[in-house]
Amino acid sequence: MRTPITFDDIRAQALIWPGVEDGTSYGTPALKVRGKFLTRLREDGDTLVVTGVDSDERALLMAMEPAVYHVTDHYLGWPTVLVRLSGIPDGPSLDKVVALLHRHWRAVAPKALVRQFDAGAPA
Repeated sequence: MRTPITFDDIRAQALIWPGVEDGTSYGTPALKVRGKFLTRLREDGDTLVVTGVDSDERALLMAMEPAVYHVTDHYLGWPTVLVRLSGIPDGPSLDKVVALLHRHWRAVAPKALVRQFDAGAPA
């Protein structure tokens, strides 16, 4: 039996990246990069909001893993995909979610932090 993926699992991966900090968004746990939104847990406690994903990529993700990726009407016009944590199998699927977040981290983090990370220097 697999252990369900939790926000804390995602959080542990993201806190490795420079500038990532705990926060809140809409009263739920969130991760931010020097105050800029990275991701948050929705009110249901099982859904992660992942931004920086355009509609074409979102459609592909939803077609490939419908138990993991979905969207609500609220997010249709935004570059966002919702991730059902309870639907993520261990292994490559978790890695894919972390990769989406890492890509968004690279987009919102200050460029100096990205260069520092790429050079392997401590934060």
